[in-house]
Amino acid sequence: MFKSNRFLITCSLAIFGFGLVAGSAIQFAGVAEAAHHSNQVFELRTYTTHPGRLEALHSRFRDHTVELFERHGMTNVGYFVPQEAPLADNTLIYLLAHDSREAAKASFANFVNDPDWKKARAESISSGDIVAGITSVFLDPTDYSPIK
Repeated sequence: MFKSNRFLITCSLAIFGFGLVAGSAIQFAGVAEAAHHSNQVFELRTYTTHPGRLEALHSRFRDHTVELFERHGMTNVGYFVPQEAPLADNTLIYLLAHDSREAAKASFANFVNDPDWKKARAESISSGDIVAGITSVFLDPTDYSPIK
């Protein structure tokens, strides 16, 4: 019985590991493939929250915004938080890919007018404002960047 359980555990871990590696490779391939458009740009956005409101921002992104971005043609590349205080307490940084600057502008216009976004935003700020400031920087990958 013990050998049988150990075999099942080993097989389960092997399948889990394979799935994890394959999923990561597929996700990266999707981002890398999306980056082959000649006019494609990346947008680095930094959100600063009001004191004590970072978790509310995480919830809004986790539960609504990420999916809505995809719905409106934006590619979610990655979401990050700084490791050190004080930025770790009030900052979300993320990277999006757009087909072009014009596509980014159109996507965000459609996003902010989406009824689902308006509802999610209204619900998320019912306890007070979340975002104190936003900065956006458009980026082009260098010729030596792994993402082009």
